[in-house]
Amino acid sequence: MQDWGQGPSGADLERKVIEITDRIKKKFNNPQKGFLPILAVIALIAIIIGGYSSMYEVDTEETGVVLRFGKFASFSDPGLHFKLPFGIDQVYLVPTGRVLKEEFGYRTVTPGVRSSFSKRGLEEESLTLTGDLNVSDVEWIVQFQVSDPFKYIFKVKDPVGTVRDISEAMVRKAIGNANVTQVLTTARAELASAIEVDLQNTLNQYDIGVRIVTVKFQDVNPPDPVKDAFNEVNEAEQQKESLIFQAREQFNREVPRARGQAKSTLQEAEGYAVERINKARGETNRFLALLTEYKKAPLVTRRRIYIESMEQVLPKLDETYIMDKTDSGLLQLLPLRKNLEGAAK
Repeated sequence: MQDWGQGPSGADLERKVIEITDRIKKKFNNPQKGFLPILAVIALIAIIIGGYSSMYEVDTEETGVVLRFGKFASFSDPGLHFKLPFGIDQVYLVPTGRVLKEEFGYRTVTPGVRSSFSKRGLEEESLTLTGDLNVSDVEWIVQFQVSDPFKYIFKVKDPVGTVRDISEAMVRKAIGNANVTQVLTTARAELASAIEVDLQNTLNQYDIGVRIVTVKFQDVNPPDPVKDAFNEVNEAEQQKESLIFQAREQFNREVPRARGQAKSTLQEAEGYAVERINKARGETNRFLALLTEYKKAPLVTRRRIYIESMEQVLPKLDETYIMDKTDSGLLQLLPLRKNLEGAAK
């Protein structure tokens, strides 16, 4: 049983009283003459020891468990309390208000702002086997609180050792079901959460009055002999992921643009097709209307077509000449107007 800070036991007090009584008897040569003073001294000593043993103090982060004649009596809140002296009441102080921490794979040497740690002699504790038969060097912590101080003291002989043993078993089980890549890279948080749940369920079955606060991996590394090779593999994995992200980025940039261009080309083609079809239909309707009019008056329609055609052609010409069919003395025309315009310039 661990030392939980109980007061002096009845056997210790009785032994002290007997020792003091023997010392007083040795100082008196005549026992009958000094009998009454001896009784007075013994009574005074008993009163002092009883008064001292009837008081105890519970710290702000502690809970007192009071046993009377070895049987549970009550809990004590923080503060100054009184109990029956001479070992009748025994008080065990349990740190229920603090978060307790157990370290695995390393130990804190000097805590503080710049804490120092040591792994010396803890290699067997930190080396674990993964599901794909690889070895990993795992450092983790388990933080817990005492939820029931009576169960924490009396359910098991060594509650801290029990928490450590079960924690180590749960961690090795979880890592043994995962591969080395998950353990060393992406799945630390998921593994820690699963370990925390399994650990709490197991401790609940033991019923030792402990509540798990958190399970956290401090550091996970490959063993030293293969650390360099693993770092190279890890760098290659990171480069592969980087190239994959770059390819996805380019894919997400180029494919929507190509789809947009294709959609725009299709829309332009559809618009051009509609335009050509509508124009062809318009030309067809115009021709059919003209044919109908031509059938009614061919000569008039022919002249009309000729005049409308000339109205479109003549404005595009630089010079226009009107020839008389009856005139036979036509001189050859010279480009005099163009020469005059060039001289004027």
